[in-house]
Amino acid sequence: MKQLICLLVFVVSLAGNGLAQTTADSLGIPADTVRVADSQLLSDTPVVIPTVLVKRPLLQTDSSWMLAVGDLVAGPKLQWLILAHHPIYRFEFKPVDGVRRADLTDKGEVRVAKDKDLLFYSLLLLIIVFALLRRAFPKYFNDLFRLFFRTTLKERQISEQLMQTPVPSVLLNGFFAVSAGFYCTFLLLHFGLNPTGEFWTLFIYCTGGLAAAYFIKFTGLKISGWIFNLQAAANSYIFIVFIINKMIGILLLPFLLVLAFSTGTVYTVGMTLSWCLIGGLMLYRLFLTYAVIRNQVKVSPFHFFLYFLAFEIAPLLLVYKALLVFFSENT
Repeated sequence: MKQLICLLVFVVSLAGNGLAQTTADSLGIPADTVRVADSQLLSDTPVVIPTVLVKRPLLQTDSSWMLAVGDLVAGPKLQWLILAHHPIYRFEFKPVDGVRRADLTDKGEVRVAKDKDLLFYSLLLLIIVFALLRRAFPKYFNDLFRLFFRTTLKERQISEQLMQTPVPSVLLNGFFAVSAGFYCTFLLLHFGLNPTGEFWTLFIYCTGGLAAAYFIKFTGLKISGWIFNLQAAANSYIFIVFIINKMIGILLLPFLLVLAFSTGTVYTVGMTLSWCLIGGLMLYRLFLTYAVIRNQVKVSPFHFFLYFLAFEIAPLLLVYKALLVFFSENT
């Protein structure tokens, strides 16, 4: 009997252990493994996401929210009013395309792009024209530079050769008018004298004014030489004036690039050097013309200086005054 009771207790204990075993235990996987992993993944602490947007100040008055009863039903006013009071973006400003919206504050500014593409291509075309002239008339340019840098006009042969080639001479005179027109435009803009308000309009006026002034001067000298029977002296004077003008038109090319695309110290240095260049060439022209005229016409230095003031300085001042009066009346 004792042996039977012991056997019954042993069987009952084995049956209790079998019922307590789970499916995971039967597969050899610890039962608490998944439960521990879930406790590590789940957390009661909320994740804080940093905010990078900053709200703008609200409008000054609450009356800006007021609308008529009809505008609350439909229409663009209610939509633009909501956008105007956005807490981050400033929709109440005027659009950049210049279109006026209803009930918006006119605080925006239209951005005007100031590009110099047309000016760049124009100066590039001017340089190409000079290169083509230099290539088409190499002998004329060689004689021109030889005559200019030797600082003497005693070489009659070179002077006569230059006078006998009117085509490159006329083309270079036109080149001088365009080059000097650009320079005069930059000079007027530098001093804030632009009554037209447009760069290219002012350039046309400057180029046309220079061409007209020198054409009148050329015609006047020719007529004066014929009236007073001093054709040789008049031709020599005209020759010297236009030779210096041609050199001014050529030597101004690098300064035009500096004045067009530089600022600050480089612009100031370029403007100052251009003044020194033009002033030096004008004094050089005065010296050469007096040396030539004195050999052909008996004239004292004082009378020649009076002529220089009357026919060189006074016309420029009169043209400047006439332009100021013309633009002041139109504006």
